[in-house]
Amino acid sequence: MSLRSGSADEQPVGEPLPDWRVPPLPAGLLLEGRYSRLEPLVAECHAASLYAAYAVDTAGRNWTYLPYGPFADIDTFQSWMATRCGDRDPLFYAVIERASGRALGMASYLRIAPESGSIELGHIHFSPLLQRTPTATEALYLLIKHAFELGYRRCEWKCDALNAPSRAAAQRLGLAFEGIFRQATVVKGRSRDTAWYATIDREWPALDAAFARWLDPANFDAGGEQRVALSSLTRAALAAEAGLCPPAWTI
Repeated sequence: MSLRSGSADEQPVGEPLPDWRVPPLPAGLLLEGRYSRLEPLVAECHAASLYAAYAVDTAGRNWTYLPYGPFADIDTFQSWMATRCGDRDPLFYAVIERASGRALGMASYLRIAPESGSIELGHIHFSPLLQRTPTATEALYLLIKHAFELGYRRCEWKCDALNAPSRAAAQRLGLAFEGIFRQATVVKGRSRDTAWYATIDREWPALDAAFARWLDPANFDAGGEQRVALSSLTRAALAAEAGLCPPAWTI
């Protein structure tokens, strides 16, 4: 915060941004990591694999908090994808598991506001085959990392306030809880309160290092179990960034 000078009663204003440049819109580039690959979503290429992966969720619980789905058959799903998932905002990605080459989930950028440097992650739908895996975590990391590399100042995550797994995921990733927007919208005929989370550019270097530590193969034992939880790494990173304590990273 700074003070506006030259007036009888100086007023607090935001810090100046002399080097601020409006970032470009995401161009839908291929994003690749050690475990995952993110490709711009194309119905003809990804619908069949995604539909099969989502079908593992036989109760359809993963669709509950999304504004669409579940879909009765592959044709309906592919038609929806072809008509709704080809825009620049939302900009959808298919999450590919590198080991199998299969599309096992999707995610998007949305509410992209270059003029304010803000971008959101949403439409995150990971199949049971992808959930709670390094591939899933890395996919989200790649999206956040790419947003900050483009020059965005703020990366948001919003979800139904009743969606406990999504809220836990946001906190695990190191995103700060910013509050509840009450009766923010209506989804599938139901009132929805929306929980807001976000991280900002000055926090990102610390979080980036925490993700790198967690995704390192040395952090996983022979059975694939993590040695150190991501949540502990992101908490320590943010505490260190705030000057509260040094990061306690041991693997």
